[in-house]
Amino acid sequence: MQIEGYVQALREDLARVAAVGDESTGRAAELLALALESSFGRRLQEAVAEAALELTAQLESGHVEVRIVGGDPELVLVQEQASGPETVDEAYSARITLRLPDSLKVRVEAAAAREGTSVNTWLVQALQRASEPRRPSGGSRNRLTGYGRS
Repeated sequence: MQIEGYVQALREDLARVAAVGDESTGRAAELLALALESSFGRRLQEAVAEAALELTAQLESGHVEVRIVGGDPELVLVQEQASGPETVDEAYSARITLRLPDSLKVRVEAAAAREGTSVNTWLVQALQRASEPRRPSGGSRNRLTGYGRS
């Protein structure tokens, strides 16, 4: 799905509406379209992500992912593997938007592919591991270290 075509259509719609006004109205509409261009694209991507969630809810198995390819969203049906349930304790009910450097995104995708999971599943598992309470390091609890005086 190419977002740019939709953004261009919104820009043209705004220009047509502004055409009923004078020249300054047209110029204001042009400036607004430029200022809102990235917001238009982002909102369209959010709508596609929401559609993916709704489609996933209708599937008996698998899920729909939104992948960004060349700046444009792509809906992908991912069939669940029969290897058993994922190690996630809760249903996927919360959403966040995460912006990553491209280099990190590539490494995350490669790590998920190596483990045979989706990027979402890999990130959830990595966040679970990182947020688990850690035991203090530094040896066994039964060992006493130090020195004594005689």
